Amino acid sequence: MDGSGSRPEAEVVRVQDLGQTGGHNPPVQNVRIDPNSLSFNMWKEIPVPFYLSVYFFDVVNPDAVLLGQKPQVRERGPYVYREFRHKSNITFNDNDTVSFLEYRSFQFQPDKSHGLESDYIVMPNILVLAAAMMMEDKPMSLKLIMTLAFSTLGERAFMNRTIGEIMWGYEDPLIHLINKYLPNMLPFKGKFGLFAELNNSDSGIFTVFTGVKDFSRIHLVDKWNGLSKVNFWHSDQCNMINGTSGQMWAPFMTPETSLEFYSPEACRSMKLIYKESGTFQGIPTYRFVAPSTLFANGSVYPPNEGFCPCLESGIQNVSTCRFNAPLFLSHPHFYNADPMLAEAVLGLHPNQEEHSLFLDIHPVTGIPMNCSVKLQLSLYIKAIKGIGQTGKIQPVVLPLVWFEESGAMEGKPLKTFYTQLVLMPNVLHYAQYVLLALGCILLLIPIIHQLRSQEKCYLFWSSSKKGSKDKEAIQAYSESLMTPAPKGTVLQEARL
Repeated sequence: MDGSGSRPEAEVVRVQDLGQTGGHNPPVQNVRIDPNSLSFNMWKEIPVPFYLSVYFFDVVNPDAVLLGQKPQVRERGPYVYREFRHKSNITFNDNDTVSFLEYRSFQFQPDKSHGLESDYIVMPNILVLAAAMMMEDKPMSLKLIMTLAFSTLGERAFMNRTIGEIMWGYEDPLIHLINKYLPNMLPFKGKFGLFAELNNSDSGIFTVFTGVKDFSRIHLVDKWNGLSKVNFWHSDQCNMINGTSGQMWAPFMTPETSLEFYSPEACRSMKLIYKESGTFQGIPTYRFVAPSTLFANGSVYPPNEGFCPCLESGIQNVSTCRFNAPLFLSHPHFYNADPMLAEAVLGLHPNQEEHSLFLDIHPVTGIPMNCSVKLQLSLYIKAIKGIGQTGKIQPVVLPLVWFEESGAMEGKPLKTFYTQLVLMPNVLHYAQYVLLALGCILLLIPIIHQLRSQEKCYLFWSSSKKGSKDKEAIQAYSESLMTPAPKGTVLQEARL
C-alpha cells in the first residue's frame, strides 16, 4: 500500500503520545476523538496489521449430493490476505459526533497461505441454487422457464472455479439475464464474488460520538448510513444499532463490561461478554468472547426471534440483507450450534480452540491488543420441484466458507505501548514508595542528629545519667574542696 513504509515510526509516536500524562484524567483526554487529542491519528489509522484468512469447503461428492446423498466437504486454506484500512471524509458535527468512511483493500499473502488463488475448488453455484429457492412458490410455468434458461446458459448446481474467482468475482451470463428481466433483484451488475463488494470499498458512513462533550458516549455509534436503526429484521430490538464501530471502546473497563459493536457485514449489532483476565506480551488484557446465544434461534433465546425465520439453533438467517439468498451466518464448522447441523455434512469437526472468536482489550484504554473474529457463511439448499438442476438434493445447510479477521499489536508500537502504559506506570507506582522511604529517612536524620547532640551535652555537663553512688561521690568531693585540709595532709590529683 502506498506510503506504508513510513507508517511504523508514526505509529510509535501515536502510541507513545497515548501514554503521556497531563490534566486531571489523562486516559479520558487521550482517547477522545479530537484532532487535538493524543490518540486521534491512532484512531484514524489503527496501528495494528489486520489479516483476512479464508477457508473454503471443497465439495468432494457433488454428483452424489444431486442424487440425494449426504454432502462431504474438505477444508481448503487458509488463503491469507493483508487487510489495509484507512478513514476518509472525516467530518466533525455540532452534536459531539464525527462522521467518516473507512475504506478497505486486500492483498494476497502467498507466504502465509496454504495454496494459491489459482487453485480450483468445487462449490455450490450460489446464483443457481439461490434463484431456485426464490422460485419455490412460483407457478410451475416459471420454474420450467428457469430450468430452460439454466440449461441454455450451461448453469449447474455445482461449479468448479478458482479461489480468486470465488473471492473477487467472475463473469456469469446468469447475472446479466437476471438484471435484464428482474431488475434490482441483485445488488451488483457485473462480476459476482463472495468478497467482491468488500475490496476497495467502504463499509458505509459511520457517525460516532467523539467523547469531547459527553465522555460517557465515546466511540458509540450514533448513526450508520444516516440510520439510527436498520430495517433488516422483524423486531425493534434486533434492528437497533448498538455499541461502537468495532475498533475502539470506552476506557476503564471492568469484568461487568460487555463489548458491543455494529457489523455492516452481519447487518446487526453483536455483543461479546467478558471471559477472563490475561496478558498479551506483558500487557494486561480482558478477553471477550461470544456468548452461546449469539446465533441462537428464537426458541432457545427469545430476544433473537426478530432474526427469524430460523432453522436449527446456532445459525442466523441473513437472507434479508443478502439479496434474499438463503444464506446463514454462524461460527465455523457450526461450533456452538445444534449438533444436527454438523452431523448433516461429512468433514466438519467443530471445536472451541480453532473455531471460537475472541477480542483481547487493554481495559484502561479500551484499545484492542489481539483479536480473532471467526465467522462462517453457509447456503441452505434443497431440491425444488420443477427446476431440474436441483436434482434430488436433500435439505441441508451447506458451509461455503469460513473466515478469520485477526490483528495483533506488534513491533515498535507494541514495545512503546508496553513502555508507556505498563512499564512506566509500574515504575511510578513503586517510585512513590521509594520516595516515601527517602522522605522518611531525610526526616529522621536531623532528629537523630539532634538526639545525639543532646546526649553529648548530658555526658559533659550533667550527672543526671549517673548512678546515685556516683552522685554522692561527686557531692563529697565538692564539699572536700570547700573544707581546708589538715596540716600534713597530702592532696592527690583528682581525675574524673
